[in-house]
Amino acid sequence: MTNPHPVTVEVVRNAVVAYADEMANVLAKSAYNMMIYEVRDYCCGLLDANAQMISQNRGGLPIFLADLGPAVEDGIQRYGLDGFVPGDVMIMNHGGVCGQHLNNVVVYAPCFHDGKIAGFAATRAHWVDIGGVRQGFGSSATTDIFGEGLQLRSLKIYEAGKRNETLWQILKDNIRFPEASLGDLRAQVAACSIGIRRYGELLSRYGRQTVEDCVAVVWDQAEAAARRVVEQIPDGEYVAESFLDNDGRNLDQRLRVKVKVTVSGARMTVDFSEMQKQVISPLNSGKSGGIAAARVAFKAVTSPGLDVNEGCFRPLDVILPEGTMLSAQPPAALGLWSIALPTVIDTILKALAPAIPTRIPAAHKGDMGGCSFFGFRPDGSRFLLMNIFGGGWGGRPDEDGESASVSICQGDVRNTPVELQEIKYPFIIEEHGLRPDSGGAGRYRGGLGVVLTYRCLQKCRANINLERLTEPPWGLHGGQAGAINVAIITHADGEQRSVRKETEIDLGPGDRVSFFTAGGGGYGDPKLRRKEDLQTDLAEGFVTREGLADYNESTGAQV
Repeated sequence: MTNPHPVTVEVVRNAVVAYADEMANVLAKSAYNMMIYEVRDYCCGLLDANAQMISQNRGGLPIFLADLGPAVEDGIQRYGLDGFVPGDVMIMNHGGVCGQHLNNVVVYAPCFHDGKIAGFAATRAHWVDIGGVRQGFGSSATTDIFGEGLQLRSLKIYEAGKRNETLWQILKDNIRFPEASLGDLRAQVAACSIGIRRYGELLSRYGRQTVEDCVAVVWDQAEAAARRVVEQIPDGEYVAESFLDNDGRNLDQRLRVKVKVTVSGARMTVDFSEMQKQVISPLNSGKSGGIAAARVAFKAVTSPGLDVNEGCFRPLDVILPEGTMLSAQPPAALGLWSIALPTVIDTILKALAPAIPTRIPAAHKGDMGGCSFFGFRPDGSRFLLMNIFGGGWGGRPDEDGESASVSICQGDVRNTPVELQEIKYPFIIEEHGLRPDSGGAGRYRGGLGVVLTYRCLQKCRANINLERLTEPPWGLHGGQAGAINVAIITHADGEQRSVRKETEIDLGPGDRVSFFTAGGGGYGDPKLRRKEDLQTDLAEGFVTREGLADYNESTGAQV
């Protein structure tokens, strides 16, 4: 390795991220389903010839942090680097390798320079359907991966630029929405094509050795930045425990989330040895789930402002035994693979709170917040409405938590606009607003959840799968817990019932489904909250007169 010029390093550093961002723009503008072009449930990146992450797009899902590598590495092991030619495009979602629900499909393609592979361009995107018995989010019906759809393990959907028509036909005939899914596949291929082109231009401009030397410097700098933060954390072992409500099938049995974080010098180890064992429901992930949770927490603490690359995670070790709900063994169902991760990340941060109290917030809403409605229109065509929604984040050491924000696992993804949902699907959204009094009281208040009500215009079914209905987002340092998640179905005849986790709920015209999402926990003693902040909360409707009692009655009376 040579020592590249610092200016060249900066050009390469910014160029490879710009290429990943351009891939993301191509994908979003070309995709067919709203989970991609509106919600932005995807990631794009460049990897080297060893399947290590060179760059990833800004705004990609945090739970996809630098996890495209295992998918690409599997293809390298299968074909060898000599087994790829220009124009090859791979498709991959195998549960045993990727460890995620099968809807998260990876498409990647090799980049050649001077006749040799210099890297790969890759995307992961959430397809609206991948076959199997599941539809949309939230189904707890499956008990193994084989019921959840097609598994595709490092298959060439294009060979030397020619489409594999047999594989294409298999996909088309086994997916409920082939136009959308195959359209998304074409969009992913287009995104990979632009990544290959741009990275090839960079290699031609500076030469492969110079570019790779620059990437190595960028990785080393990211590693050094993370190490400097870890070195400031007192050495020791930090343990925390929390619980998930249930696995979606046995609704009366909580699932334990226990982590041990060890800090020693410039290294941090996240140990999941005492994590809940894998479950019979789809609330499992492969090892990618546990690694993703550890990486999200680690990066949030050490380098939240740095672009994602392989170097960011070098100071992190993850101990993850086989057979936990974060490292489930095949053929475990993985359809709800991400449900546990927000609580796992919160628990890692909770463990670190005594060591770095000025950097750790209270718990946030703690679920992935989504809904699925599906059925047939009068003309016989299928529809599937999927949407995500936000909630409250925990109060922080120096300010209130954010309101109506998606989980820490979802990063910059967005909810689907109300107008688009009403145009495309047989529903009226009667309310979408902040949920008063949902943020935990504290010197710094937890952020507010939201209230979201759907009114059905025709017969359909729904999956509802909410977490943190019994385990509220906790406060820190005297702050109170936030409000729990609640879902209520109000039938057209006025009958109401609450729902925790149910699959394929029958709904009819005039039925309403209301979601009341969790608020964030409070930070610090509520009695220390400033009177001016309480007055603002009251004036803005964030807190009601009754809610002021959570601070203290005398202060409430003054306000």
